[in-house]
Amino acid sequence: MRVCHNISAVFDDPNLIGTAGLVPVMGLAEKAGLPDLAAGHVTVAGSAGANAELKIGSLVAGMIAGADSFEDMEVVRHGGMDKLFAGSRAPTTLGTHLRAYTFGHVRQLDAVGSRVLVNLAGLVPGLLAGADQVAYLDVDDTIRATHGYAKQGSGYGYTGVKGLNVQVATLSTPTSAPVLAATRLRKGNSSSAHGAARLIADAVATARRAGATGTLTVRADSAYYNHDVVAATRRAGARFSLTARVDPAVTAAISRIPEDDWVSIKYPNAIWDQAEDRWVSDAQVAEVEYTAFTSRKKAEHVTARLIVRRVRRLNPKAVKAGQDELFATYRHHAVFTDSPLSMLAAEASHRDHAIVEQVIADLKSGPLAHVPSGSFSANGAWTVLAAIAYNLTRAAGVLASTRHAWARPATIRDELIKIPARIANRARRLHLHLPTNWPWQHPWLGLHDAAYAPS
Repeated sequence: MRVCHNISAVFDDPNLIGTAGLVPVMGLAEKAGLPDLAAGHVTVAGSAGANAELKIGSLVAGMIAGADSFEDMEVVRHGGMDKLFAGSRAPTTLGTHLRAYTFGHVRQLDAVGSRVLVNLAGLVPGLLAGADQVAYLDVDDTIRATHGYAKQGSGYGYTGVKGLNVQVATLSTPTSAPVLAATRLRKGNSSSAHGAARLIADAVATARRAGATGTLTVRADSAYYNHDVVAATRRAGARFSLTARVDPAVTAAISRIPEDDWVSIKYPNAIWDQAEDRWVSDAQVAEVEYTAFTSRKKAEHVTARLIVRRVRRLNPKAVKAGQDELFATYRHHAVFTDSPLSMLAAEASHRDHAIVEQVIADLKSGPLAHVPSGSFSANGAWTVLAAIAYNLTRAAGVLASTRHAWARPATIRDELIKIPARIANRARRLHLHLPTNWPWQHPWLGLHDAAYAPS
């Protein structure tokens, strides 16, 4: 491909837009009740809180289009956008609105986000396909780096990076990509499990209302291995699957596992032995009954399964020159769970907890590339709005095509949202003229038709 050099350019067409995908996605947001829910739940006082539903809609639309700061919100005000959308607001107005938030307003916005997800699950059945049978809530947190001294709540967390701590709970099924069931913005020096019990209670309640009426399992890494997390999960009527810290009590339990109980599993570099009908692998799995949190009073002891995966230590640097190992040594990874699945299925299922890392990466490459305000509450509201935008993008992908149902939000944004279009007015009706031979024309039309189909 070569460029033609006989070109001139001028920005003079008031009927062009660069984000035609916002038309069906924001139509879907209206069907999910976002404007009405925002108007009914968010009660910011004064002029900053006036028309909250329009300001929240503008922020969500901007995030879906790729905005990660207040200045980027200009993306919803270019060309003929005012012909397609009423009530968009300037970036300064949107910033003023969020800076007027308190913690209570952020919780009001949490309620809006929860209800929007529940409504989306009803409008887009494939969004949580199979949730009435099996679903998973994955809890994790990450540090969003900040710079300077102006941001409230920033501090040095467990990674040694100065920033703010974002805690998330994702909801997924074996046949659907994850959505965000709950989020929290916390101070940068917060421990991972701080506030996790409340987050889990809120996320489980949202998941149940969204149709996750079957077996619901809360999965988390060892930072969440504590009594409060397990107790909150059980109170909410869910199962738990937590990476256990290998402390002396867990080590003693592992040492009690008979050698014959270890079962080889399919793992990187595993070989299937057809004659013996088993895997030949450097990883094996076994389980033992285990009672955790025995330092607490007896009523708070929890007895469940300890499923252990051991992996051969194959690092040649661990063996001194000229010395072969006398016996095999292993690294052990323990999972404390009350899952009803078989041992191998429960262990493999827990490893799928890593799916939450992809969601965090998507947020960091999207709306949470920055925390744009100096106000902690404004950034907390921004985090909730990022979750709403993420869920709407995911729902749009499901409506568009099978491939887009599993695509990353950045892919959905590039292929279905950031599409140029020319607006024409014929017979008092607006028409969008989109590029000929757009590679994702059929998924876009599928999304558009589904978004505006009668409820």
